[in-house]
This record gives sequence, C-alpha cells and structure tokens, in this order.
Amino acid sequence: FKGGDTCEYLLSSGRFLGEKVWQPHSCMMHKYKNSEAKNCLIDKHIVFIGDSRIRQLFYSFIKLINPQVKEEGIKHGNIPFEDKSASIKVDFLWYPEVNGSMRQRIKSWTEGSVAKPHIIVVGAATWSIKIHNGSNEALAQYKINITSIAPLLEKLAISSDVYWVLQDPVYEDMLSESRKMITNEKINAYNEAAVRILNSSSRNSKAKVKVFSVSKLIAQETIMKSADGLHLPESSRDTNAMILMNVYCNKIMKPIDGSCCQPQPPLTLIQKIAFCFFTLSIIGYLIISLIHRNNYRKNKSCTDLESGEEKKPAISTPNVSTVEMLLQCFCKLGLIMTYFYLCDRANLFMKENKFYTHSSFFIPIVYILVLGVFYTENTKETKVLNREQTDEWKGWMQLVILIYHISGASTFLPVYMHIRVLVAAYLFQTGYGHFSYFWIKGDFGVYRVCQVLFRLNFLVVVLCIVMDRPYQFYYFVPLVTVWFMIIYATLAVWPQIVQKKANGNCLWHFGLLLKLICLLTCIYFLSYSQGAFEKIFSFWPLSKCFELNGNVYEWWFRWKLDRYVVFHGMLFAFIYLALQKRQMISEGKGDPLFSNRISNVLLFISIVSFLTYSVWASSCKNKTECNELHPSVSVVQILAFILIRNIPGYVRSVYSSFFAWFGKISLELFICQYHIWLAADTKGILVLIPGYPMFNVLVSTFIFVCVAHEISQITNDLAQIVVPKDNSTLLKRLLCIAGFFSGLHFFSAMQDQSRH
Repeated sequence: FKGGDTCEYLLSSGRFLGEKVWQPHSCMMHKYKNSEAKNCLIDKHIVFIGDSRIRQLFYSFIKLINPQVKEEGIKHGNIPFEDKSASIKVDFLWYPEVNGSMRQRIKSWTEGSVAKPHIIVVGAATWSIKIHNGSNEALAQYKINITSIAPLLEKLAISSDVYWVLQDPVYEDMLSESRKMITNEKINAYNEAAVRILNSSSRNSKAKVKVFSVSKLIAQETIMKSADGLHLPESSRDTNAMILMNVYCNKIMKPIDGSCCQPQPPLTLIQKIAFCFFTLSIIGYLIISLIHRNNYRKNKSCTDLESGEEKKPAISTPNVSTVEMLLQCFCKLGLIMTYFYLCDRANLFMKENKFYTHSSFFIPIVYILVLGVFYTENTKETKVLNREQTDEWKGWMQLVILIYHISGASTFLPVYMHIRVLVAAYLFQTGYGHFSYFWIKGDFGVYRVCQVLFRLNFLVVVLCIVMDRPYQFYYFVPLVTVWFMIIYATLAVWPQIVQKKANGNCLWHFGLLLKLICLLTCIYFLSYSQGAFEKIFSFWPLSKCFELNGNVYEWWFRWKLDRYVVFHGMLFAFIYLALQKRQMISEGKGDPLFSNRISNVLLFISIVSFLTYSVWASSCKNKTECNELHPSVSVVQILAFILIRNIPGYVRSVYSSFFAWFGKISLELFICQYHIWLAADTKGILVLIPGYPMFNVLVSTFIFVCVAHEISQITNDLAQIVVPKDNSTLLKRLLCIAGFFSGLHFFSAMQDQSRH
C-alpha cells in the first residue's frame, strides 16, 4: 500500500493493454460518453493555452462533448468552442512560447473580479527550441519565464483546476529540416526545468498545479505512428483527453468503472450499524471462547501425584450452544465482510480495467476442462441429471462464467451468446429441480420455502448492507428467487397436483399441463407488456427490491432475457418423470437411455442441434437482435447437452468431482466475484499484487474460492438456526426477520433523507 491520491497515478503513470487501451497505475479509467461529459461540464469554462500540441488536445477534448466538431480553426490563432445546450465554453488560446504575453494573459485572470476559467490546461516549449535553434540561452529564459508564471498558476489553482502539460518526445527521424533542432534531449531539459520550478513553487503554496506527465509515456509508445514526428496520432491524443476528463469528472459523476480520482465513499448509517454488530459478535465470541477454555482447563484430566493415575474430569465438555454457534458464524462473517469492504470500497487495493484477448479467455477454459476430466469418478446413481451430475454442470458453467467475467469477454459477441446459454441453463436447473421436488415430495410447507429463500438470499442481503448496494444489483439472486416463488405458486395453488395424486388418475396430468399453459400465457403477456410488468414491480415494497437507478427497467430486461427457460425446465422435469414412472427409459449402469437405434438417432440430432446453435451464436452481428431470439432458442443447446450427457450409459455413470465441488458453492462464487475477485462492482479486476498479473490472479483466486466455500458453510449453519423445523419456533423467527427488515427500511429511509 503506497497510499496517496489516485489522481497522481492517473496523471503520471500507466501502461498500454494491447495497442489502444490505456491502463493507469492502480486505478480504473471511465470511458465518458458525450452526454456524461456534458453533464459533468455544465456551466463550465475550460481554457487550453499553448502551441499546436495543446491545440490537438483541445480538439480531442471538445470532441468528447460534440463528436461532430471538425478541426477547421485558424492554426496560429485563438479558437473558441461553445455548447449552448449545456452552457459549456472551451477556448484554445494560441501562445506557443512561455513568455511575457502568456504571463499577461494568465495574470489577467488573477486580478479583480474577472471570471476565472474552471479548468486551465497550459503547455509549451517546442517553439522556443525551434525559434532559438535549441540554444542554452533560450532554456535559461524559459526557466525565468516559468518562474514568473508559477505563482500566478498557483493562485489560480486555489479556485480552478490547473494542469501543466509536459512536452511529449518526438520521433527525430521523421522531423522536417526546419524542426531538426527539436531533439528529445532538449525536450527532457525543458521538462525537468518545468517540473523543478512548479514543484518548488507548490511547496510554498496551499494549492498545487497538477503536472500532466502521463502524455510523455503515451507518446513514447505511439510517436512512431506520427505523421510528422512532432504531433501525436489521433488515438493517443484522444487518450490524453479522456484522462483529463477522468481527472476532473470522476469526483463529480462517480462512475462505477472510474476509480481514479474518486474519494472513498463515506460510511452510511446502515454500514456503521452493521460494523458495530459484527464487532460485538467478534468480541462476544472471543469472550465465550475464553470462558470455555478456562472451564476446560479446570476440568482437564490431571495426574494423581500419589497413585500416578490419571483422573477423569467430573464434567464432560458441553455441546456448542445455539448462541455460541450464532456468534461463531457472525464472527467469521464479520471478518469476511471486512475483507469485502477493504477490497471494493476502501481505496486500499489497486483496481485495473479488463482487457479482452482470445488467449486470456480460451487458454484458462482449456486448462480447467483438462483438470475436470482428470478428476473423473463414478456416480452413486445413474439417473438422468442426478445430484452429482447437476453439481458438475453448475461447477463447470460457473468456472467458465468466472473466466468470462475476469477476461472481459463480453466484448466478443459469440462468447457472450454462449455465456447467455450457461446463465439460462442455471435457470433451467431451477425449474427442473424445484418442480421435481414439489412433484415427487408434495411438500408445500412454510419450512421448505423459508429454507430455500434463506439459502438463496442470505449472502446478498448482507452484501447489500455492507457494500451499500441495492438488492437488484446482484441480479441473478432476485431472478432465481422470483422464479422459485412462481414455481411454488404454480404448483401450490388449488388444485395441488403432485405425482402421488396423478398416479391414481391420469386426468391429473392434464390438469397440471393446464397449469403450465396458464403459466406460459402469463409469461408471454408480461414479456410483451413492459408497462404491466413495471406496474407490478413498482408497488411498495417490491419496488425497494427490484428498482435500480430509480426504475425497474434493468429487472424487466434481466427477467425477459431468459423468460421461457424456467418453464422449459419444469416441462422437461414433468416429461422425464412421466417417462421414468412408466419405465420407458433405461437408467441402469452402463445402459443407454433408450434402445440402441433411438439412442443413436437422438444423439445424432442432439450433436447437430448443439453445433447448429453454436454456429448461429458465432455468426451473431447484433447483440440486441440476438438477445431477442435467445429466450426461444437457448433451450435447444440446453436439451442437446442433457441428451449428449445422459444417453450413453458410460457417460451418465461418471462425473467430475472437481467440477462438482465448485458446483456446490456456485451461488457463493457468482456473488462473491463482484467484490473480491473482480473490482468496482465487476467492472474491473482486483489487484492484490501489482506488477505480476498471473501471480495476482492465482493469489486473489485462492482467497476468493476459500471465502466462497466458508460463506457456503456459514449459510448452511445459520439456516439450521434461523429456519427451524418446528412451526411455532419458525413463526417467531419469521416475526424477528420481519422486524429486522422493518428496521432496515426505517434506517434506509433516514439515509435517503440525509442524502437529499
């Protein structure tokens, strides 16, 4: 931990990821859109003072506000720009030398009641080198002039943001004869003089002129692509303009993926209460542990000095009490949440932008697939989608999704479309698993519902409190929660049709199909009636759960994207269990699922369907159009995979214990990645060990997986305490939970009021 202001890193250091993506040291840079730039700079006056290089930066900057601007101004003269819609004024003032004229212009802003620019960007030197043929006298005069200007800039820096742009290196081989005297040696001498004088001046002043030195690093990598050896290529000056925008606007706009120059957010009231609760839990657990340890020492077996025999303790060590178990769980959870907060809310660890390359995605995929095949074991049962197989399925899908997120592969459309199928497959399993349970067991009790809801939502509720994020931010958990409640409501409402009842009368099967048709009709209606959907989820208290940025559009989009796949999962479960009951499929060890002829035909159709979908997804050109088709066609690849995985008897009889282990903690992995593996709420990558990308990924991954596994155990332990089987005790716990959420809502309302 070096500490300091991330703005200093943004202005002075960084590296290129690939050819055009600039990565500042230790923080993430946001890519500003025109609308965002206008909102940030509304009613602002920005001035660029200098030579032709500063003029280049001026044009790149105003193109962030209005991309239609053309570089048609007077080359050696002042150029004004104004955006009347946002009352933004940006001026370029032609002062190619640091001299008396430049000093007079700067001094005019420091006198009287003259309106000062909000941002001032200054820089010049190459003209002084050129006009005076690189003489030492010109350098000495440059030092004198900067020394006289520095106090004026410091005075302006009290109320304005002032940046001194250091001179970029040149590509000497490409310089024209009239510019041959502009050498990198001379430029370095001028830069050193400027930095020394400005730093010396800032020591005696409360305000500070910010030195924009990062442009030098960018130019070192790109100046060879320059048209004349002096001026930067367009992509490089655009990067400089974006850096300038981040330096000024990040603290105003607070973009999630722009961690540079953003101060640490203050603790909210709810966060303070949460930290107090976890601290008390840790202290309480330590006190109980010390008391138990002292009791154990008192009752410990000791040696009788006379007989030499060991005496047995009179009292045996008691079982762990419910209170102690609670305190132990909250103690561990408190330490884990502290780590979450330090990783993604405190400015303690570095964060970097993602950068996609094919190798960064596909090489890890191949590696984990090889590992998964290596850990192959026999299954305990050979049924279709048995527990080990579904855990394996969840595991390898989750690992692929994690690699997809950390590699930034969402920018590559074919990969994005295949990942969408994996997310759909999770929801397919939700429909299949819960339908199968209710259909076979017929258990519609409150205990079952509370157990599922607690296991799904516990971690997310804690993170909403600790990380100050809305529930809908962790979109997958609301999605599976709502779909679970829809499945429950569909099967629990009168008439309750379960397998035991249907076996007595085949007509009940048609009754269940009618229920499924009604469900499909409702899904279809809501998917094409955004207004009705938003009305349903805009009612309090649903709006508190499903709103993001003040509306439920994001929730509607997420729900609509995979709207049919849960229904497909329920329908598949119904058909499979009906075939199984009538012994129309063979699930013996090593036996194909159907007769050899039917199995071969279905296997061929499945492989062709699987590959056809992959070809279609790989040929996608437009994400919006492909997302429209996805809900209807994703089931093709899911069903194809299930048949390929289950028709051959040997394939159905084995599973990967490596993938299955990850499958058991897949939900925790999906949620924890937001803050302790990725960073800035999944927009970037957490950097624990700077300078060693591979080693950093190994260390952060190890911690991330361990934390997810521990949280899974904590959730299971707490579920047994918070959701007991006894109905009267469960009712009391539910009243306590209702009180907890009422208090949370009260404190949330207080927070919102104080913010406004």
